[in-house]
Amino acid sequence: MNNRGQQFELLALAYLEQQGLRLIEQNYLCKMGEIDLIMQHDKHLVFIEVKYRASNAYGGAAAAVTPAKQKKLTRTAKWYLQQHKLNNVACRFDVVAIEGHEPYQYQWLRNAIN
Repeated sequence: MNNRGQQFELLALAYLEQQGLRLIEQNYLCKMGEIDLIMQHDKHLVFIEVKYRASNAYGGAAAAVTPAKQKKLTRTAKWYLQQHKLNNVACRFDVVAIEGHEPYQYQWLRNAIN
């Protein structure tokens, strides 16, 4: 993890905590891939991908979560659930897209991945 990526994950974490989410795990890493943040939101376990782009010239931060990245996140989340024996837990995949320069623009996309 590079320092810049970690900086934006921490910003996203603070933003989501202000929205009422509670951190479960940060930078979950396994043989399937990595999940930036795993948080609890009401009754949902939320797998969160954080993306930053200085500009939206090429579609912005949210567009950086490609179908291939979505597939990898889904496989990693399934592995996490299996390893933690969480069979009947309500889950969702969110994206926090951060753009621009300070003050940053945040876009929280709930259920961004099916």
